[in-house]
Amino acid sequence: MSGGSYYVPASSKWPVLASLAMGAMMIGAGTLLVHGLAGWPVMTVGLLGVLAVMTLWFRDVIQESRRGLYDAQMDRSFRWGMGWFIFSEVMFFAAFFGTLFYVRAFALPWLDGEGAKGVAALLWPDFTASWPLMNPPDKAIQGPSETFSPWHLPLVNTLILVGSSITLTVAHEGLKEGYRATARNWLTGTVLLGLCFILIQGFEYYEAYAHYGITLQAGIYGATFFLMTGFHGLHVIIGTIILIAILGRVVSGHFSHDDHFAFEAAAWYWHFVDVVWIGLFTCVYVF
Repeated sequence: MSGGSYYVPASSKWPVLASLAMGAMMIGAGTLLVHGLAGWPVMTVGLLGVLAVMTLWFRDVIQESRRGLYDAQMDRSFRWGMGWFIFSEVMFFAAFFGTLFYVRAFALPWLDGEGAKGVAALLWPDFTASWPLMNPPDKAIQGPSETFSPWHLPLVNTLILVGSSITLTVAHEGLKEGYRATARNWLTGTVLLGLCFILIQGFEYYEAYAHYGITLQAGIYGATFFLMTGFHGLHVIIGTIILIAILGRVVSGHFSHDDHFAFEAAAWYWHFVDVVWIGLFTCVYVF
C-alpha cells in the first residue's frame, strides 16, 4: 500500500508483451488483407499472444485481489476504468449506426437525384433509392438476392439475449444475497444462452453466404450487415468467455456478497452487448 490508501503494483512485463502481441496481430491482419494467406501465421501468433497475456495478466490481478491488496480506492479505479471502457464501446458502435443512418438518410436519396447532390443521378439515371439496396448502381457489384426476415433467426437471437440478461441479473442478485448455488446455476444458464446465440449467428452467416447472396462484396448492404452484426458477434464471443471465467471463479468460491466487482463488470459488459443487439435488430433487420 502507498500511504495506506492505494495499492501500487510491482513492475509488470504484461503491458509491453501485450503491445508486442497486438502489434504482431495487426501486422498479420494487414498482410492478410493485402497478400492473402501469407498473413495468417503472424496474425495467429499475435492473437495467441494476446490471449496468453490477457490470461496471465488477469491471473495476477485475481491473485492480488484474493490476497486483500486492494482497498476502496482501487475498487473505484476499477469501476471508473470499466465505465470508460464501456463508453468507448458505445462510441465504437455509434460510428457504425451513424454510418448506416448517413447511407440511408442522405447517400441513397442523393444518388436517386434528390437535393443539391442530384447530379449523381446523371451517372445512373435508372437508379431508384431503396433499402435494402438489392440492385447497386454499379453493375460490377452483385447485390443480395434476398434479405433475412427479422421474425425468424434474428428474433430468436433477440429473445435469447434478452433472456440471458434476465438470467444474469438473477445470478447477480443471488450472489448479492449470498445464495452461491443460485448464482452458479443461473450464470451457467447465461453462458449456455450466449453459446446458443453464437451458434445461431454462425448458421445465419452460412445461410447469408450460401443462399441469400449477402456477402461483404454485396454492395453497401452486405458491408454494413457484416460489419455491424460481425463486430457485435465478436463482442458476444468475448462476453461469453468472460462469463465462463466468472463462472469458474464462482465455482471456486471466489466473491462475497459485498465484494464481487469482477462479476459486476462482466454483467455491465453483457447488458451493454444486449442493448446494442436490440439496436441492431431494429435498424439492420426490421427497418
